[in-house]
This record gives sequence, C-alpha cells and structure tokens, in this order.
Amino acid sequence: MKKLLLAMLSGTAVSLEVFFLTLLFSLPLGLIISFGRMSKIKVISYPVRVLMLIIRGTPLILQLIFVYFAPYYIFKLSYDRFTAAIIAFSLNYACYFAEIYRGGIESIPKGQYEAAKVLGFTKVQTFFKIILPQVIKRIIPASGNEVMTLVKDTALAQTIGVAELFRVAQNASSREFSTVPIFVAGVFYFVMNWVVSFAFARLEKKLSYYH
Repeated sequence: MKKLLLAMLSGTAVSLEVFFLTLLFSLPLGLIISFGRMSKIKVISYPVRVLMLIIRGTPLILQLIFVYFAPYYIFKLSYDRFTAAIIAFSLNYACYFAEIYRGGIESIPKGQYEAAKVLGFTKVQTFFKIILPQVIKRIIPASGNEVMTLVKDTALAQTIGVAELFRVAQNASSREFSTVPIFVAGVFYFVMNWVVSFAFARLEKKLSYYH
C-alpha cells in the first residue's frame, strides 16, 4: 500500500504540473482570444470564432492526439508528450475562459466607459482599472467551475502517455488485478477539487467585501 501511495503521489505531482501550467497559459491567452472574439475587425473576429467553434466543438482527447501527432505527420517535427499535453490543454481552456471573459466584459454597463472617458482615462486605463476588477468579481463562479473541471480533465493526459495520476492508477490496477488504485485516485481528485472549491469560495467572499 505504501508503494502504491508513493506512486500515486508521483502521478499527482505530474497532474498538478499539468493543472498549474494550463492555468498559467490559458488565463492570459483566454483574455487575448476574448478580445479577438469581440473585435469589430472581421478579419480578426471571424478566424477567432472559427477557432473557438472547433476547440469547443471537439473532444479534448481528440485535440490531445492531434497536437501530439499532427506536427510529425505534417512537418516531420516531434516533441515530448508533456509539452503536447500543455499546449492542447492551454488552448482548449483558453477558448472556454475567453467566453467567460466575454460574458463578464459585455455585462458591464456602457455608461461606465463613458464616465471613464469624461474623467480622462485612456481605453487601457479604463479597462484595467475600472472594467477588469468588476469582470473578475462577476466571473469567479463560472471560472471556478472550469478550474474544477480542469482538475478532472488532467486524467486525459494519459491518452498520449503522460504518466499522471490516473495513468499510474490504471497501471497499478492492471498489475494487482484490483480496482483499489482507481478508487484511491478518485479520492486524490476529490481532495484536489475540494481545495480548489474552498479557494474560490474564499476568493469570492473576499472580493464581495469590495463591492
């Protein structure tokens, strides 16, 4: 059992790497994509909309396979599985975060933009000092749901051979002819999601004080 738990902890470390790196890249990328999605320039907005439709309309598992294998068959280039997983996860979640951002930005009354303009704020200052803080408060619940989904989706990294938590559990289950490792992995995922849920609840409560 001790050996199993050590293996699980090692797999959990990989899952956490996928989790944090995905958030690190997808959160800012999602904001950029949301700007492209809302752009009035059709040459920018249309391709972004098509990209979002493809990413949100196809399974993440298919995207993982494509990102890992396509560069080799198309350009004869290859890179490691972990990098492919991070690219696929980041792009996938960036598109979902982009829609969350868009919903939050478009929910801000237009009068606030006009008031900021009267006060002499530039567009950049208006967005980062007035609009973005309000958007963050409004999108916390939806973002929390996406982050919790990401915790569970890290299990899909095993599709291209990344030795994360679920793959370790599957291998242990096959070796020992037991489903116990799978249930133990379930407990690990539950604990991680409990931590995420707790963190977002605290963040939402803290931000409510500044309403």
